[in-house]
Amino acid sequence: MLIVQKNNPRALATIRPGIIYTAIAMQPAPAQPRRPRRRPVMLIILTLFLLPLAARAALFAYSGGPPSWRDADWSSTGALPPAAEHPEARIIVYSGRTGGWKGVLSVHSWAVIKRENAKGWSRYDVVGWGNPLRVNGWAPDGRWYGDSPKAVADVRGAAATALIPKIEAAIRDYRFNHAGDYRIWPGPNSNSFTAAVLRAVPELAVALPPNAIGRDFRDGFYAGLTDSGTGIELNLWGFAGVKLGWVEGVEMNLLGLVAGLDLRHPGVKLPGFGRIGIDTLVPTALAR
Repeated sequence: MLIVQKNNPRALATIRPGIIYTAIAMQPAPAQPRRPRRRPVMLIILTLFLLPLAARAALFAYSGGPPSWRDADWSSTGALPPAAEHPEARIIVYSGRTGGWKGVLSVHSWAVIKRENAKGWSRYDVVGWGNPLRVNGWAPDGRWYGDSPKAVADVRGAAATALIPKIEAAIRDYRFNHAGDYRIWPGPNSNSFTAAVLRAVPELAVALPPNAIGRDFRDGFYAGLTDSGTGIELNLWGFAGVKLGWVEGVEMNLLGLVAGLDLRHPGVKLPGFGRIGIDTLVPTALAR
């Protein structure tokens, strides 16, 4: 039998034969109002991802570009000499902004190699129509949708000679080289291919631009070293992830968009804009 004492409404007495136990009923403390946790998260997403992307879209709308691939300039920039006039071995990784509204988000990347005394340059791209892997589909230093490409890595001489076999093996073993394998997002796409090549030669010590969407594609969950081997990475199929490394810097990936900091060559990484900061005078892959 349960009795509430009149003089003490918080006291409860439980009566059993011969024994009386008294306990004080503890009333729960009034609930504290919870601070909304979504607001800081949404503010971070807005500041780091959406605002830079909106600014980049506004710049694109203002500057415009070729209305279609037929109207774009795909010609050589003249940056590379004829192979016959350049006997030493060389490796170059290029990136150039892609066309249409995709250009707001991403660049396209490719690899160019030439063995010592070779008579021609060999350019390797992955594209989204037909068989993805293309060899010499365009000039090795050609513009991409009218945009002059930038060298992400440029290695020549003995260093290039030592690394070219690894690059050729990575190209030969690239898994997603059949019709139907290409996916524009989150990958595997053109940047997924170039990232796979760089992954096979961490000696290059370079990373693709942060706006090379698809470079972070992984065929499953990944936890381990970054592509350069100089840091650590957590990656969820390319949809989300984080990196911390000397070459890669600090990066946060959300749906393929990357924001972060470059530690080696001070700069910031913003969606749409890529990397903004101090550049090395010569884009040499082996320059640490």
